[in-house]
Amino acid sequence: MIKALKLSIIFITLFFFILPLFAEAQEILGQQAVFNIEASYDLFQRSTLSATLLRISPTAYWYVDTKFWEGLTPEQQIEINQSLSLLAEEFETNIYSKLTRTFGSEWSPGIDKDTRITILMHQMQKTTGGYGDTADEYPKVQIPESNEREMIYLNTQHINTPYIKSFLAHEFIHLITFNQKNKKYGVSEDIWLNEARAEYAPTFLGYDDNYEGSNLQRRVRDFLDKPSDSLTEWRETSADYGVANLFIQYLVDHYGLQVLSDSLGKKETGIKSINLVLSQRGFQENFADIFTNWSIAVLINNCQISEKYCYYNKNLKDFRITPLINYLPFVGESTLSVTNTTKDWSGNWHKFIGGKGALTLDFTGPQGVIFSIPYLINRSNGEIIIDNLSLNALRGGKIFVPDFGSESVALTIIPITETKIAEFLNIEPSRTFSWTASTKAEMQIIVPSLSTLKKPITEMTRAEILARIAEIQQIIVQLQALLLQLGGATSCQSINQDLSFGMKGNPQVLCLQEFLKNQGTAIYPEGIINGNFFNATLQAVIRFQQKYSIQGTGYVGPVTRVKINQLLTK
Repeated sequence: MIKALKLSIIFITLFFFILPLFAEAQEILGQQAVFNIEASYDLFQRSTLSATLLRISPTAYWYVDTKFWEGLTPEQQIEINQSLSLLAEEFETNIYSKLTRTFGSEWSPGIDKDTRITILMHQMQKTTGGYGDTADEYPKVQIPESNEREMIYLNTQHINTPYIKSFLAHEFIHLITFNQKNKKYGVSEDIWLNEARAEYAPTFLGYDDNYEGSNLQRRVRDFLDKPSDSLTEWRETSADYGVANLFIQYLVDHYGLQVLSDSLGKKETGIKSINLVLSQRGFQENFADIFTNWSIAVLINNCQISEKYCYYNKNLKDFRITPLINYLPFVGESTLSVTNTTKDWSGNWHKFIGGKGALTLDFTGPQGVIFSIPYLINRSNGEIIIDNLSLNALRGGKIFVPDFGSESVALTIIPITETKIAEFLNIEPSRTFSWTASTKAEMQIIVPSLSTLKKPITEMTRAEILARIAEIQQIIVQLQALLLQLGGATSCQSINQDLSFGMKGNPQVLCLQEFLKNQGTAIYPEGIINGNFFNATLQAVIRFQQKYSIQGTGYVGPVTRVKINQLLTK
């Protein structure tokens, strides 16, 4: 983690010109120095402590909290010294060389005119692995609490655990980030991306290859505890680190490590820097597309369905989240309505099972909020249909599943809000959305048999002939509907009469409904095809008219018919 610091532009500018004019005296093994520390992380809530220099490696000074060190037995001191020696060797041969080669250098020589960074180990709260403080990169005349060094703070509790390498790599990325962003461009990286990039460092260095006891395993647990946590709202909770880690694993899996390294070298920050690098590297997807695909991937994680819906990392091949389950009664018609809140760039997984008949899900979101709503339909044969629900101008939309409970066994929606892309805070605004899921018994198409003529046609009265024509027309309408269900083509090639609300059993209305259904669920989510021009068809016509800049009256007049017929003949 990194303790962010906000300073005025004037102070930052002055800082880069008012630097120490001489190098510090050479530090000596065994010497003690007083350091300012972050009291909220320290086990004893101290703000300063004395530390002893136990090791000097080519790129770092290694200090240990004197109080902790002197409280150890000689045997424990030997053990700590050995662990420190191994960690220093790992830092020099692996962490420092690989991270600087990939992401760039820390500020060196830095504010202290020394090419070595300082690593201080002191006793911290159990949940803290380490931290950094950008205040240390500024002179004391500007920030009295500054240690005027490039510093990393690590928890002594982890010196003898495998985690210590991961924590050190994580914090060193923050030192690099300060130099590549703050010092080079005068900008601060978005906290979520700063932490996500640091979270990937242990994976990059191979520390997560052995999954058991790894930082990756720890972050998977954090994510599964609260998968709907926002990626960009940063409150420094374990859930924040969990979602950052699992998202960045997917991003690098599919778009390469260069997306992380190149974005660090840009003046842009956060989502804007990711989008810039994606474009420069020739990818068609942007950040929003990737986040949507990731939200599907963590649900199904299946490369056979699509490579964009899975992880490549072998340690994540069996990883999946459990969606929130909504049960619908198997008997009778049912309606379930729920209102939820979410934050930008959060996953929300709502799965519907049970029920029998035609399922309609009505979704409503607030004005001014950008939604992406992918949804998945699980078929009884194991197939998964993936689509996206588009909202109309009133921020509403429908998903219609006609054979729910039989051919279709589950529906999962994943509402995502994507409104803000920069200037994220530790408390972001909540976004409200609601949905209503309802099931109705499906109307069965019953084709009546044509009654037997009781007399020759030539002997029928006018009224009897008209009644016979109406009977035949009704059979034609139902046969056309049945043909469509069986996978037949559109039953007509054009609409040659005006159509309006209230018409019943009309073959031209049937043709209209077939056409509207073929336009997709954004136009005609109900998909009803029965020859009756009622409300669902009326609303579909209005949406179609609005799409093609025709006045949205719902009346199928000459202008609307011309457009429909143009599309029918393509």
